[in-house]
Amino acid sequence: MFKPNRRQIVGGLAAAAGGLAAGPSFAAPVPGAVGDGHAAGYDVAPSGNPLSLIPRRAGDALTFTASLDRAPLKATSGGWAREITTRSLPIATDLAAAHLFLNPGGAREMHWHNSAEWAYILAGQCQVSVLDPDGGFEVANYAAGDLWYFPRGHPHAIQSLGTDPLNALLIFDDGLYSEHGTFGVSDWMSRIAPDLLAQSTGMRAGEMDAMPKGETYIMQGEVIALDSKQAAYLRVAPPEQSHRFRLAAATPTMSGPGGTMRVASAREFPLSQTLTGVLMALAAGAVQPPHWHTRSSEMLYVSQGRIRMTMFGADKRMAQADLVPGDVAYVPANCAHSLQNLAAGTSEVVGTLSGGSYEDVQLSDWLTRAPPHLLANNMGVDEAAVPHFTPVERLVARASRGG
Repeated sequence: MFKPNRRQIVGGLAAAAGGLAAGPSFAAPVPGAVGDGHAAGYDVAPSGNPLSLIPRRAGDALTFTASLDRAPLKATSGGWAREITTRSLPIATDLAAAHLFLNPGGAREMHWHNSAEWAYILAGQCQVSVLDPDGGFEVANYAAGDLWYFPRGHPHAIQSLGTDPLNALLIFDDGLYSEHGTFGVSDWMSRIAPDLLAQSTGMRAGEMDAMPKGETYIMQGEVIALDSKQAAYLRVAPPEQSHRFRLAAATPTMSGPGGTMRVASAREFPLSQTLTGVLMALAAGAVQPPHWHTRSSEMLYVSQGRIRMTMFGADKRMAQADLVPGDVAYVPANCAHSLQNLAAGTSEVVGTLSGGSYEDVQLSDWLTRAPPHLLANNMGVDEAAVPHFTPVERLVARASRGG
């Protein structure tokens, strides 16, 4: 609501007083005053030469996708990792992605980050150990379809189980997570003064001689059988405190002819306060209709099939890309986007949102709920010519031949 300032109020009162003293003539309206037809001195009447349409933004489309599985490798004896950060995908400021691969018998050493870490197991099995700042310690086994979540600073280690390698998609709530802080225990201990290390850990001099002289990262060891005593060494926390969530086995949040969507927000996965997981299976020809997330950026990874993604970005930029397994796409908050399955069968997409809740705004909801006369005005047509919009599901199946 307009609120006149002191200068405008005083000016208006003075003009009114002058008019009363001089007789029936009235002073000119004060620019910016309520009801004078002006706003800050500018005439609000229609222009004599209006634009019929606002010109579309010219220039190159936004680059919002990259191939995670063709990114450079960081490899040691027990496995490797690839990553996509803001360095390689500049639009991705809130989230970074990594692909972790562990050989059978490989283990990612204990480490921690200056960001939270979320992961979805794509294939294989592993044992995860994590220490909480309050002294809680969890050891749990994970299989394909499971999530882990580590709050920032929580030290953790991942060790593969069984004879199959481990493949995991990792997401961090910082677009520059690796540059901003990943701390490895072997790197740290190899730099501490030996006398301080001995005093702090109770190690003897001879034992320190066997310690690594640098970062081990991912080390190769003996394969741990699924039925071994090592695999059975478990200390699983209750669900409300656990770092594990079985996303693929969870009840779908939505399900229909177009596919299924499973969500792991802080409501379903209480520890995951800064990241929300989404597992989406799109039937052949199905689409996730145009929508946007008001408070969260989103990183999407195609794990199966072929997806066409369209994004309506900031600065009036429109972009479209086809994604295959191993590709990621990043969508900043409030940028509208949609997904279409181009594969002959089901396509699977793993998504992560930069917040602890899932919410979206659907284009269809606006079109089906807005007053018809408003839509007629927005579209520049008679009300009778406004299309008959109908509500749609969050995942829309391929239209029938008679549709």
